[in-house]
Amino acid sequence: MKLRIFLSLSLAVIIGVTTASCTDVQPLPVGSGFGVNPVLPSPQKFLIPTVNIAPAVGWPKDSKPHGAPGLHVEAFARDLDHPRWILVLPNGDVLVAESNAPPKPDDATGIKSWVMGLVMKRAGAAVPSANRITLLRDTNGDGIADFRSVLLSGLNSPFGMVLVGNNLYVANSDAVVYFTYQSGGTTITQPARRLLNLPAGKINHHWTKNLIANSDYSKLYVTVGSNSNVAERGMEAEFERASIWEVDLKTGSHRVFASGLRNPNGLAWEPLTRALWTVVNERDELGDDLVPDYMTSVRDGGFYGWPYSYFGQHIDVRVIPQRPDLVASALRPDYALGAHTASLGLAAASGNTLPTIFSDGMFIGQHGSWNRRPHSGYKVIFVPFIKGVPSTQPIDVLTGFLSDKGTAYGRPVGVALDRIGALLVADDVGNVIWRVSNETLSRTNKTPTSVHFPTAK
Repeated sequence: MKLRIFLSLSLAVIIGVTTASCTDVQPLPVGSGFGVNPVLPSPQKFLIPTVNIAPAVGWPKDSKPHGAPGLHVEAFARDLDHPRWILVLPNGDVLVAESNAPPKPDDATGIKSWVMGLVMKRAGAAVPSANRITLLRDTNGDGIADFRSVLLSGLNSPFGMVLVGNNLYVANSDAVVYFTYQSGGTTITQPARRLLNLPAGKINHHWTKNLIANSDYSKLYVTVGSNSNVAERGMEAEFERASIWEVDLKTGSHRVFASGLRNPNGLAWEPLTRALWTVVNERDELGDDLVPDYMTSVRDGGFYGWPYSYFGQHIDVRVIPQRPDLVASALRPDYALGAHTASLGLAAASGNTLPTIFSDGMFIGQHGSWNRRPHSGYKVIFVPFIKGVPSTQPIDVLTGFLSDKGTAYGRPVGVALDRIGALLVADDVGNVIWRVSNETLSRTNKTPTSVHFPTAK
């Protein structure tokens, strides 16, 4: 009991110190950290990093996020268990990965890790993983799932999913596995077949692994986050991490396609240029306005700075020894998404039936900050594109995830377009899949008669 009281007081002191430390430097407006040329202030040093938690409380009855003008928001499915990622199948069924972090015993040692554990618990990110994929079906076309079934269970913190022919590939936290899937099927009982192992272990700091297929379905591209904030465990612990892998579907062999990406998550193909794009969570503990998360096209063989530099060639002096040769080659990301926004979800706009302002660009699910004052993220945004590249400041698509008291009703993660072009959003704190549709179509009960269902390009 005395130890518990001592630790609780220690946490209170830590939070008090971090709160006080942030008042010395006024944070920049959130918008300054967005765009092609974000403001990058000087790095700050803190004895203890900022802790500004939005405690998870869930949605009050009959409440929901706020959609932008012209959008209708409704719950597609409720009462899920930490829904993180979405895959829409060609027949319109929606797969949801209900998942959380796997056990990481060696990532929970020391006072800092203990504090982080409490932070994640209050933020709603420490519930046990359901380790399953649930199938949702809207049988009458009213925009609400009226059938659900556990498609797969007994997985290991599943995240990304992709269907290639009759094989459903799932990115567990430690491997890519696959199952035979028949269209219309509602459950799979066969054991998993393993395509290849992924970096994991007893630390597995960034455990979420996502994947996408190329246009001829011969390759998978798999995200593998770093094993630390900024290589404080040494580069030996980062072997083939902080990267995107290219995997041969026939053999399971792989190569590092791009590196220096601290924690890539969402993947999408830009339809005009057919370039691969990703969203990346950048490093912490350099201040409220550093470093902005970002969205970028991904070049084959490209190096994006982590851990030695950020947003191009801005050196992170905390990393010793430095690698000036690598910094000299570091690519500048295409578009900043704000510091500590935890941008995770990514979906190309092609095929959506929302108002025309959302016709060309990318939808992004921003999970929200825990170490910035004031909070950032906690919304779904849209970045308009012109001729295959980001063009202007983002547009808020879905907001209202934070209360006036700073608690979190929900936290958006994965985003995807459904079969008729509405936007689905996984909310892992609210345990909801939200459906965002065109208000005009919803009001008149009109269903588009000709909609391109987006597939991998």
